[in-house]
Amino acid sequence: MKRTDFLQVPVSVLLKEQPFVSDFFEAQGILPGESDTRTVEKLILDLPDDKLEDLGIDRKQLSGDFVSFMEGMAVLAEDDGIRVRSLTVLGGHDKSGKPENAELVLKPGDVVSIVGPTGSGKSRLLADIEWMADNDTPTGRKILINGKIPDKNWRFSPEHKLVAQLSQNMNFVMDLSAREFITMHAESRFIQNPNETVNLILEEANKLAGESFEPDAPITSLSGGQSRALMIADTAFLSRSPIVLIDEIENAGIDRKKALELLIREEKIVLMATHDLILALMADRRVVIQNGGIAAVLETSEPERANLDVLERMDRKLLELRNRLRTGDRIEEIEQEELHA
Repeated sequence: MKRTDFLQVPVSVLLKEQPFVSDFFEAQGILPGESDTRTVEKLILDLPDDKLEDLGIDRKQLSGDFVSFMEGMAVLAEDDGIRVRSLTVLGGHDKSGKPENAELVLKPGDVVSIVGPTGSGKSRLLADIEWMADNDTPTGRKILINGKIPDKNWRFSPEHKLVAQLSQNMNFVMDLSAREFITMHAESRFIQNPNETVNLILEEANKLAGESFEPDAPITSLSGGQSRALMIADTAFLSRSPIVLIDEIENAGIDRKKALELLIREEKIVLMATHDLILALMADRRVVIQNGGIAAVLETSEPERANLDVLERMDRKLLELRNRLRTGDRIEEIEQEELHA
């Protein structure tokens, strides 16, 4: 877009597609309506002379300031991150110093589960990936992006983080509704047509949540499962981070299968620490952690995938029984064949 093209866009279109434009107008004390069909150039031409005198600026300078503002926002809106084609984990050592002798290479769309006893070091592996370890963490691991050691900006700068992490506990402290919270994130990403994206995120979050919530519900009132569902949908559609780390999604009170499928659909690299049998087998591979180190990396076999179908049917039946219990039904009889159908 040429510099002067910014001035030829109708004000109503700009306010709808790029809401941050209102910040420029408000800073000048100019308050055009959302239905104002004038171009920005015509809006500036129509300003009274005394208004311009109050601002201490002429029309040419105001037009130039607007164009510079739009160009600056366009630069900020560009994805200044790197395209992640691969994530590599180079093994370090376990708690006793034994070498891991492991190399794990992941590409967009890959899903890896991390399994092991409580306290074995699953979260430590997630932390190493989040901070792009370079032999400077207790495990001595190295993380490579596209086969190379990551730039320090990608490790320590919030603006360049390649990783989004969904922890076990999420607590909101902002006094906003779910819609306002997601809208704020969408606008900070300079998303065009943010309302469309916000509506999509809220819709998908309600598909994941065990109990649906209204868009106008305060985020501080959301349950743990609702909060996690909202953040998973937000991560899928708004986060630029190509790598997603999830710690025990099974404890979130959400539809874990749909959550995983949503992230895969958006071509994220997903690593999840889990104790859940079904989630572990849904992954392409699973990393087995013992004594703080990577003990094995196992491909999910075809017989395991066949067993997954059986386990999912059993899980659906258990979910049905749990829902009956929650709604006050008595669970006095269970047909054995139902669990093995």
